[in-house]
Amino acid sequence: MSENSQFRFPGATGVGSLPGGDAREAAKTATGSFEDFPFLPELPARGPGADMIGRTAGMLVELYARVEPSGWRIGDRPGRDTKRARSWLGEDLDALEEFTQGYAGDLKVQAVGPWTLAAALELKNGEAALSDPGACRDLAASLAEGLRLHLAEVRRRVPDARIVLQLDEPSLTAVLRGQVRTASGYRTHRAVDRQIVEATLRDVVGAHGGGPVVVHSCAPDVPFALLRRAGAAAVSFDFSLLTERDDDAIGEAVEAGTRLFAGVVPGTEGPLSDPAGSVMGVRTLWRRLGLHPGLLAEAVTVTPACGLAGASPAYARQALAHCVRAARSLADNPE
Repeated sequence: MSENSQFRFPGATGVGSLPGGDAREAAKTATGSFEDFPFLPELPARGPGADMIGRTAGMLVELYARVEPSGWRIGDRPGRDTKRARSWLGEDLDALEEFTQGYAGDLKVQAVGPWTLAAALELKNGEAALSDPGACRDLAASLAEGLRLHLAEVRRRVPDARIVLQLDEPSLTAVLRGQVRTASGYRTHRAVDRQIVEATLRDVVGAHGGGPVVVHSCAPDVPFALLRRAGAAAVSFDFSLLTERDDDAIGEAVEAGTRLFAGVVPGTEGPLSDPAGSVMGVRTLWRRLGLHPGLLAEAVTVTPACGLAGASPAYARQALAHCVRAARSLADNPE
C-alpha cells in the first residue's frame, strides 16, 4: 500500500457545481445531503467569476485575469472580474461556515488544476498559457500559493474539519495528447511532456501540506497511473466513460491505496435507477479485476458523473441523495 492508503473517505459526496445562484441554498443542499462529506458548492449560473476558471483565477497570487470576448485573459492588475470572483467565493465561504458550525468530518473544496488552467487562461497575445512553458511554471506557482491561502481560510472557518482538496483537470488528457486548440482553431498546442505534467501536479498537490487531494476529470482516458504518482490520494471520474483498457490502471491504483470517486449518478436530468442499479457497474468492474468485495466500500466513494450546474435544483438534490443511497447499497452488499 502507498502513502495514499492512510486516507479513508466517506461513501458519497458531490463533484462541485450546483444550479442556481443562492449561496445559502447551495450550502444548505451540500451540507444537508452529506452528513459526513459535504463540499463547498460552486454556482456558475451567477456568471463570469463564478465559473470554475474565473473562480480559480480569483485565487491566484500576483497574477490576475479578466474576461475578454474569447475567455479569461491574464492581465497586469486586479480588475472588476477578479474582485467579483473573490466576492462570490467569500459569499460561498460565509454560507458554508454558517451551515458547518461544530462540524468535524471531511469537507471537500474544489479548484481548477494547473494544466486545465493553463489550457483555459490566455496570455496577452491571445494564445493559451499552455503555449509558453515559463507561463505554465508561473501559473502553477501562483496557483499553489493561492491554494495555500484558500485552504488556510477554509480551516479558519471550519476548524475541526479535515479538508479534502479537489483539483479539476478535465483538459489534462488533451494537454498530454496535444489536442488543445490554438487561438486560430486550425492547429493544436504540442503535447506537454508527461514528466513535466506529473512534476507540476505534484507541486500543486503539495500545496495542501500532506492533506488528501482528489483529482477530478469527467473526460475519457483519465491517466490514473500519472495522477497516483503525482500524489493524488483519490481520482474522481465519470464511470460511464471507462473502458476495459482502463482495467489495469484502475486495478493498480486500488492496490496502491488510491481511492476511486466513481461518478455513477447522471449529472443531467433524467430518471434514476434504483440505488443498487447505479453501482452495479462498479461491482462488475470489481469482479472483472478480481478484487476482494470487502475492499469496495473502503476504495470507492460514489458521486455524480460530473457537476450538477445544468440540472434543476430539484434534480440536483435528488441526485445527491441518490449518491448516499447507492453508497449504502455498495457497503451493505458488496457482492
